[in-house]
Parts: sequence; C-alpha cells; structure tokens
Amino acid sequence: MRETELYAPIKEYLEEQGYEVKAEVASADVVACRGDEEPVIVELKTTFSLALVHQAVARQSISDVVYMAAPRGKGRAFLASLKAMKTLARRLGVGLITVRMKDGHVEVHCDPAPYRPRKSKVKVARLLREFAKRQGDPNLGGTQGGIITAYRQDALRCAGYLAEAGPAKGAVVARETGVSAATRMMADNHYGWFERVSVGIYDLTDKGRAAAEPN
Repeated sequence: MRETELYAPIKEYLEEQGYEVKAEVASADVVACRGDEEPVIVELKTTFSLALVHQAVARQSISDVVYMAAPRGKGRAFLASLKAMKTLARRLGVGLITVRMKDGHVEVHCDPAPYRPRKSKVKVARLLREFAKRQGDPNLGGTQGGIITAYRQDALRCAGYLAEAGPAKGAVVARETGVSAATRMMADNHYGWFERVSVGIYDLTDKGRAAAEPN
C-alpha cells in the first residue's frame, strides 16, 4: 500500500470534527485548521518506523498538536508494536493514530500532551537494592544475557563453599558465606546447582560443581 491511502480516512475523520484539511502543506503530510486553534499536523507512514518518529518530532517546531499515523495491523506482533509505539508517542508528546484499511476506521490511541513520567517506587527500591547487594561490577554495559546478579553472586558463594567443604547444613553455609538466605536459595535451586542429600543437608550437582570452578 501507499501512504496516500491513509489520507482520505484521516481527512474525513478530521473534517467531521470541524477542521478544514489539506495535504502536503509546507512538508507536512496532513494539516488541519479550525478557527484560531493551533494547526493539527499528521504524519503518515505505511508502518511504524523511526522515519515516522523523526518526521513527527520535526513537525513539533511548527505545532504542539502533531500525530503519527499508520495502518492498523493484526496479531500479537502488531499489538506489541502498538503498545511500544504508544509509550514512545507519549514520551515525545505526540499523538498516535491507526487506520483500519478495510473500512477506513480511524482510532486515536493517544493525543499530544506534555510528558510527565511517573516513577515506580517499587522499581526504584528494587534497583537500589540490587545495586547495593551486588559485589563489585561483574558485568559489561550492554551485555545480552548471562548477567551476574546479586542473587547469582550469593548462589556462587554457596556453591563455592560446598565445593570446598562438601555437604553441609544450610545454616552452616549461611554462616560461613554470609548469605543469610542460603538455605532457601539451595532449596529453591533456581540454577540447578544444589541437591538435598538428607534433611537440612545440601550438596552440589554436577552442574553446580562446574559453576563453582574458578574461571
């Protein structure tokens, strides 16, 4: 399809709200005016893309009422893309429109508005807790997978102790390693490193012994 196929349904939608609408005005795909109000600008693309974002941001030097528009797709992939695009649009202070091409239905998913981020106290606390518990700086920024978390560091300390001392009670591992949650960690066995050999006594699996070996 072509971008021009989006124009008619969007033009009709805006005209129903009392706007006079014209296309390709001073490099803007769609411009709508109503009385003394600030002009509405809509940028069109056949799919969500960085080019669409760039165009919308550039039009913000002309108007605060800027929308991005693209055809509405189907399936989970599109819905995930739509959700991410709405988040980005809100952060940029632009609106987002989709057009259902089979019948020209126009849906406005968000309107242009100043972005006011809401911080999550839970997420902030989780980040700071992880930062404080992590020993040293074991990762490289930009690492994909295999992140060394504070939890993994604690598990490695437990595994390292068992590798040297042999099977031991959870309370002993906790005392010797300083990992207060050692018993729960070994019982949960998130990494598959530990096995309970008798009541309250834990040892390493072959996978755990491999993990405990110095790199």
